[in-house]
Amino acid sequence: MRRKGVSYAKYGYLFSLPFVLAFLVFSLYPVLYTAFIGFTDMKGILPKPVQILDDPFKNFKDLIFDNVSFRTSLSNTFIIWIANFVPQILLGLLLTAWFTSRRFKVRGQGTFKILLYMPNIITASTIAVLFNSLFAYPMGPVNSLLEMMGIIDSPVYFLQDKTTARGIVAFIQFWMWYGNTMIILIAGVMGINPTLFEAAAIDGASGFQTFMRVTLPSLKTILLYTLITSMVGGLQMFDIPQLFLYGGPDNATLTTSVFIYGQAFKGSYMYNSAAAASMIMFVIAAILAAILFYLMRDRDAGKFRKAQRKTKKANKAAAKGGTLHG
Repeated sequence: MRRKGVSYAKYGYLFSLPFVLAFLVFSLYPVLYTAFIGFTDMKGILPKPVQILDDPFKNFKDLIFDNVSFRTSLSNTFIIWIANFVPQILLGLLLTAWFTSRRFKVRGQGTFKILLYMPNIITASTIAVLFNSLFAYPMGPVNSLLEMMGIIDSPVYFLQDKTTARGIVAFIQFWMWYGNTMIILIAGVMGINPTLFEAAAIDGASGFQTFMRVTLPSLKTILLYTLITSMVGGLQMFDIPQLFLYGGPDNATLTTSVFIYGQAFKGSYMYNSAAAASMIMFVIAAILAAILFYLMRDRDAGKFRKAQRKTKKANKAAAKGGTLHG
C-alpha cells in the first residue's frame, strides 16, 4: 500500500519480526538441535564432547528394534488416544447438534457450555489427585458406591490393574477435552451459511438428515483441524499419565512423552535416546497428518481443478489448430 510515495509494507515486517525471532530461538533451533542429538552419543549429567556415531541411525534402531519400553509406550499412546478421542468426538458432535438445533432452542446455553468446558481449565495435578482419591483402595468413593449397589463384593484395586488403569487415564483425557471439542464444533456450525439450513427445512429434511447432509459436510475443515490437534495432543500426552500413576502399573500407562522424559532426566540421562524418540514421534505425527489431509481432502475441488486444466489444454489445442489452419 503506497500513499504519497511512502511504503507501509515495511511496518508489517517490523510487527511480525518479534514473533519470527521468538520462533527461531525457542522453536526451530530446539527442534533442529534435538534432531542433531539423536545422531550422537550425548548422555550423562555432564555430557562429554558430543560426537556423531559411526552408525548415525544407531539410536533410532535401538529404540525401534531393541527397546521394549519404547514399543510399549507407543502402543499405550495409541490405545489411550483412540479410547478417549472416539467418544470425545461423538459426544462433541451430539452436543453440537443439540445446542445448534433450531427445533430444541436450548435455554441457558451459556451456562451449559461453561460447565461442560470447565474440566479443560482445571490443572492436571488437581485432576490427578481427584481421581486418585476417587479410585482409592480399599476405601474410596467408587469402591464404596459399587459395594452399596451390590456390583462388587470386596474392594477392587483399580489402579493396580493394567486395563482399568489405562481405561481411567483414557476417561480423564476424554473428560478434560470433550468440552473443548464441542466449543470448536459449535463455532464451526455458527460459520455455516444459514441459507443452507433454510433450504433443507423448505425441502422437508428432518433434523437428523439436515445434520448428516448439511452440517457434517460443511464441518469437514473444522473436523480435520480437530483430528490433527487431537492427534498431536494425544501423541504428546504427558501430564495425566505422569502425575496420576507415573506410567504404571507395569508400564500400562507409560506414554511416549513419559518415556522420553524418563530417558532424558532420570537414571543415566540418555539425551541421545530421548532425542531419537522425539524425532520418531515427529515423523509419525507428520505421516498421520498427511494421511488425514489426504483422506479428508476436498474431492470436488480436485475434480474442478482437473476439469479446468483439461479445458485450458483443449482451448490451447483448438487455438493452435486454428492458427495452423489459417
